Amino acid sequence: MKILGVDTTTKFLALALYDNGKVAEYNVELGRRHSSLLVPVITQSLESLGLGIGDIDYFACGLGPGSFTGMRIGLAAIKGFAYALRKPVIGISTLDILAASVKPPQDRAIVPAIDAKRGLVYCSAYRYKKGRLTRIRPYKLLSQEAFLRQAPSRSLLAGDACALYKDDILRRIKGVTILDREYWFPQGRFLIDRALERIGSGKLDDPFTVKPLYLYPKECQIKTKQ
Repeated sequence: MKILGVDTTTKFLALALYDNGKVAEYNVELGRRHSSLLVPVITQSLESLGLGIGDIDYFACGLGPGSFTGMRIGLAAIKGFAYALRKPVIGISTLDILAASVKPPQDRAIVPAIDAKRGLVYCSAYRYKKGRLTRIRPYKLLSQEAFLRQAPSRSLLAGDACALYKDDILRRIKGVTILDREYWFPQGRFLIDRALERIGSGKLDDPFTVKPLYLYPKECQIKTKQ
């Protein structure tokens, strides 16, 4: 079984290839260059492993929340590949991918927090229950104040909002731990981990119907003159 996974919802490209138990990943900061570099990077990564796009059995993609343009770039590419090759898609929230990178004690919550601009935060919360990562709160778009008020005490924080609000987080959330920078952006191997879980449970997506995870409606509106 072979899986190609990409996440373009942040300024980093997270790309991973799974080939029968082995994972090769490529995580690189691209800024705003996802649209021009995504397909060349995918092609080069496949060639370096002696594979072609037709060898892929499943296509996985980070759905956001995150950059409005970034979400669409990654998902459009993955949907195009999957449709052309008649292969299934696995859409995974970027918050899920961030949470999967953290392996805490069983009694501590994991809180991924992504900068949503304009003083807002994309967030959720997770715990490990019987060794399995479980989401315990819905995906949310919160103001900075609401996020600080609602985050669980003693939680472990991941995501780039940690850099923006570090001082307030440490002051307001009791017993919190802000994780190192390597946990602030999605990584390819954890996208693959989540994809394997979904494949194992048979929960696959249709390339025609899978959509980005939009939590910020204003970014999705196009104003027209009346």
